[in-house]
Amino acid sequence: MPRTQSARSKNPEGRMSLTEHLRELRNRLGIAVVAVVVVAIGAAFFAKDIMAFLTEPVPMCAYGDPDAGEGRCAVLSQNGLTAPFATYLRVSLLVGLIGASPVWLYQCWAFLAPGLHRNEKKYSRVVVAVGVPLFLAGTYLAYWLLPRAIPVLLSFSADQAQNFVTVEEVLDFTLRLALVFGISFELPLLLVLLNFAGVVTGQRMISWWRWMVLGIAVFAAAVTPNDLMSMAVLQIAVTGLYFLACGIALLNDRRRRRADPDAELSDEEASRLDLMPEPVARPDRVSADEGPASPGDASGT
Repeated sequence: MPRTQSARSKNPEGRMSLTEHLRELRNRLGIAVVAVVVVAIGAAFFAKDIMAFLTEPVPMCAYGDPDAGEGRCAVLSQNGLTAPFATYLRVSLLVGLIGASPVWLYQCWAFLAPGLHRNEKKYSRVVVAVGVPLFLAGTYLAYWLLPRAIPVLLSFSADQAQNFVTVEEVLDFTLRLALVFGISFELPLLLVLLNFAGVVTGQRMISWWRWMVLGIAVFAAAVTPNDLMSMAVLQIAVTGLYFLACGIALLNDRRRRRADPDAELSDEEASRLDLMPEPVARPDRVSADEGPASPGDASGT
């Protein structure tokens, strides 16, 4: 018998000790890291093309001409002998992190899934099928925002100043926006999973809207660069996704109530009694020959 099957037969509830939890975490992290490294190695062969793609949103100008074209521009530079090689590594790891997102998102969920009930584990595929497009949509929105946010930041330069922007700064800026937008777009998925698992109802989620809007605004101001445009776009997008998650949760609650009216009751809460009178069927008539048996007949004497 395989080891996994024997372990399940001995432990049908899936309980794990602390050592087993740490071993499971190590294995999941190892798989995620290997996936990121493999994708990063493949991306290293196209690092220059990817670098040109990531730095394209920066309005470049010729050296010594701060006002070439419309608005302010900047001169891209790389300082130091090791800067080009370090940039190659950063670009490769950035692509590896984004490209391997289906793997590490699934590994994160698979580590949490053993603590859930059987009906909650079936949403593992939903995490990958919905979480990855949401993460990629957030990174795409961040890249769409770059050519609009960078000129705004450069517009605050002094009149006679020349902006020298290193490739490392552009990559850090891009990576920060991509990760912030990608991870933030996972909020509705988390809320919907909690609702489908029965942890929180849609009515409870919608009752949080004031605090959620305030929390999203504070989060957007804290994690985005010093740029009002990035903060506003992130807040509007995540707030819209939050209300979309609330709508999905409300529809799911309505479906659940139709299937089982007592599904949302807690263990200590009694279900509602149906006090509507119902017609009682007419009893069958008993003939005189079918009277109750005498005690003597029952004893067989």
